Amino acid sequence: MAATDTRGHLLAFLTIAIWGTTFVSTKVLLTEFQPVEILFYRFLIGFLALLSLRPRHLKLASWREEALCAAAGLTGVTLYFLLENIALVYTTASNVGVIVSVAPFFTAIVAFFAARDEKLRPSFFVGFVVAMAGIVLISAQGFDSVFGGGSIVGDVLAVGAAAVWAVYSVITRKIGSFRYDNIQMTKRTFLWGLLFMVPALFATGFEFGIERFADPLMVANMAFLGFGASALCFVTWNLAVKILGAVKTSAYIYLVPVITVAASVAVLGEPMTATIACGVVLTCAGLLISEWGKGERKAAADKE
Repeated sequence: MAATDTRGHLLAFLTIAIWGTTFVSTKVLLTEFQPVEILFYRFLIGFLALLSLRPRHLKLASWREEALCAAAGLTGVTLYFLLENIALVYTTASNVGVIVSVAPFFTAIVAFFAARDEKLRPSFFVGFVVAMAGIVLISAQGFDSVFGGGSIVGDVLAVGAAAVWAVYSVITRKIGSFRYDNIQMTKRTFLWGLLFMVPALFATGFEFGIERFADPLMVANMAFLGFGASALCFVTWNLAVKILGAVKTSAYIYLVPVITVAASVAVLGEPMTATIACGVVLTCAGLLISEWGKGERKAAADKE
């Protein structure tokens, strides 16, 4: 059991390590693509990659299972990333990275009321407060735009994305209990997500604009989002949720601002200040506090 949990934590960390850099990558693509265009191409690439791995059609046992896959596609693909991408148009990548980090709190609430199998322990809330204090420090230089003259629209959209992701995390926990092949189910979720995108494509004047892919920078960033952040990471994230549970896995989202800051320093040349360094330490400490004692309590429960 301990080895299985370790595998789940490694999968969650790998996923977040990649997802933490997507804000910078999406910002680059927004210079040439609309938010919905990035979303469409990203998940089309991801779907085709998974299709190449699992070309056969999987027949589900009931329409209820299909409905859950559709709900996962709507929440975790279409709504979350559409809200996130549009938010990045109106506000900074660092602000969006900070705001979506409240997703574990939403996930805990949704999981508690939906499944009743994820308890809201005091250590979780203490860890949440500590991590959020770190997040405030990490983004201290950009908070003038959040609380001052920045776009309220972008910030609200980012909060909405965090809430939608919480719903998706709980849905994937249920889908994981069906014991189907994880890649097959992720492929199915992507397909539903692409179908739900169609109205947004027509509403926003979507253009294929293939000539934009002549730029190697655009190709590299789109490939990173499609193959790495979508095809690979959705599989690893869903596996982590299946192993650890929705609340414990979503706690890793606390690390997104840390990784986003690191990516900004490396790619955009932003400075690493003492304030940001303190924020990194607090954010990591918050993650550890939120997980503190869970293993011991679980072992004690297994002995009873």
